[in-house]
Amino acid sequence: MATKIRLQRHGRKGYAYYPIVVADSRAPRDGRFIERIGSYNPNTNPATISLDFDRALYWVEVGAQPTDTVRSILSKEGVMLMKHLRGGVKKGAFNEEEAQRRFDAWKQARDKEATAAQAKKDAKAAEDAKARLDAEAEKNRIKGEAVAKKKAEKLAAEEAAAKEAQENQAAEEAPAAAE
Repeated sequence: MATKIRLQRHGRKGYAYYPIVVADSRAPRDGRFIERIGSYNPNTNPATISLDFDRALYWVEVGAQPTDTVRSILSKEGVMLMKHLRGGVKKGAFNEEEAQRRFDAWKQARDKEATAAQAKKDAKAAEDAKARLDAEAEKNRIKGEAVAKKKAEKLAAEEAAAKEAQENQAAEEAPAAAE
């Protein structure tokens, strides 16, 4: 029986998630499967991958053929590297401890890169937020100045009108007092 490691499509239209399954190559895409070994959700940022590493490694070692997308997922998770390292152990190129050491070093480097990328992304988001805040503060300052200018003009106009009214009243009272 030819087995494949592939994705099954679940979820609603436009919002799919994919269980990673081992299935007979003749079975329908979303049909019968032998074992579910993980899931892939591309809707999150970054995409969420959960994988039973040991079972995935077992199936790859016994000859299950991953599809292109699943091969990429398995490579990112290190399954393909571990298969390669175990092949080196079987050939006698190095021992099991050396293989595990190399795998751990690779995993540390990958985690370090992921952490650095996330930190860079967070820093950019914080910088963008600060720029938006500064732009909004500048807009508010300009708007506040315009409102203050309008209020000052209105107050000056009211004072001028009041002064003119007093002068007119004084001018009316002066002839009346002279009589």
